Amino acid sequence: MPTTVLLVDDHNVVLKGLRFFLETKADLQVVGMANDGKEAYALAMDVRPDVIVMDVIMPVQNGIVTTEQLKKDLPDTKIIMLTSSAEKEHVIPAIRAGADGYQLKDIDPDYLYETIVHVASGEREHALHPQVASQLMTHVATDDGPNAFALLTAREAETLRQVTLGKSNKEIATALFISEKTVKTHLTNIFSKLHVNDRTQAAILALKNQWFNDIQT
Repeated sequence: MPTTVLLVDDHNVVLKGLRFFLETKADLQVVGMANDGKEAYALAMDVRPDVIVMDVIMPVQNGIVTTEQLKKDLPDTKIIMLTSSAEKEHVIPAIRAGADGYQLKDIDPDYLYETIVHVASGEREHALHPQVASQLMTHVATDDGPNAFALLTAREAETLRQVTLGKSNKEIATALFISEKTVKTHLTNIFSKLHVNDRTQAAILALKNQWFNDIQT
């Protein structure tokens, strides 16, 4: 089964160019195109793609707001921002909203293809443009800096809180009314954003930085 992809950009020439290139890849299938965030949300809820490649700056509704909405309603769909901006005011909110990747439009087409393939499979390799990765590292400052928490989405933060309480994936799923698969997706994102290898390291980091004031150490 090919990976299904939804393309979102307010410039039709970009959409058509992306579609033309991606349709040359046998393992990808473009299932729709949209020109703004609201249109993208409605279309995504209909076709439920594996991956959404979306611009950040768009009319009607931007990609950051749309990402946050989609991550609540389609948590298993991967979202890659493809934009011309590497500015912190766009990068940090996009990652916090739940974006799984962030690439710039100067990217080599084959590298974009690799990004889609890796992100679709749950891997972080190729997910971030070097300029974007630099912005994130500057923001976080250190691997265990308190700013790292700001990169988590609201759902990821609550999942981490449950981990810090010592709950299993099944218990977290029950507490948050989500599937265990979604819990695992949140944990993968948490580990990547916090630069830790497992739930124990994540919990220690949360307690060390006192991210959850109601949890006593």
